[in-house]
Amino acid sequence: MRIAFLVAIEGIEQIELTEPWAAVGAAGGTPVLVSTEQGEVQAFHHLDKGDTFPVDQVVGDAKAEEFDGLVLPGGVANPDALRMDEKAVAFVKAFFDAGKPVAAICHAPWSLIEADVLRGRTLTSWPSLRTDITNAGGTWVDEQVKVCTGGPNTLITSRKPDDLKAFCETLVGEFGKSADEDGKGRA
Repeated sequence: MRIAFLVAIEGIEQIELTEPWAAVGAAGGTPVLVSTEQGEVQAFHHLDKGDTFPVDQVVGDAKAEEFDGLVLPGGVANPDALRMDEKAVAFVKAFFDAGKPVAAICHAPWSLIEADVLRGRTLTSWPSLRTDITNAGGTWVDEQVKVCTGGPNTLITSRKPDDLKAFCETLVGEFGKSADEDGKGRA
C-alpha cells in the first residue's frame, strides 16, 4: 500500500503524523509525505515546535490515483492552511471521487469540509468542529474512532491524540481491506 499523508508546511500535530506513519510502515505500507511546498514541514507538540520532516511530493504534482489511501493529521494550523490551498483541497476531494479510503484526526476534518465531501457522512473530530461538520451536511458523533461507509469511500475519523491507538489500528485495517478489494493484496 502507498499512503499519502497530506500536511501544510507547518502546524502539524507531530504525534498525529508520526503514529499513523509508523502504523502504515509496520503494516508493510509505504507512507508518502505530501505538502504544499517542497523542503521540510514543521511539526508541533501542541503549541511548541517539534521536529521537521522532509516532503516527498508537492501536492500540485500528486494524484490520488498514485495512492491507496489518504491520512490527514491534525493540529489547528495545519488543516486551516490546507483548506486555503486549492490544490490541497482538490487532492482531498479526488480520494472521495475515486472511492479511496481517507483517515482524518482531530482538526483535520476542516480539509474535508472545504472539499465539500461530508454531506450524509457520519464522523468524529475535535469537539469544536461539531458545528462546522453539521453545517457541512455531516453528522458529528463523540466516539474514539468512527468508520463511515455511507458514501463513495470509507472515511475513518478520530477525535484527538488520546485516540491514536484505535485510529491507527482502524486505518491500517480499512486501508488493507481497500487494497484487497483492488487486488493489490494486504499491506
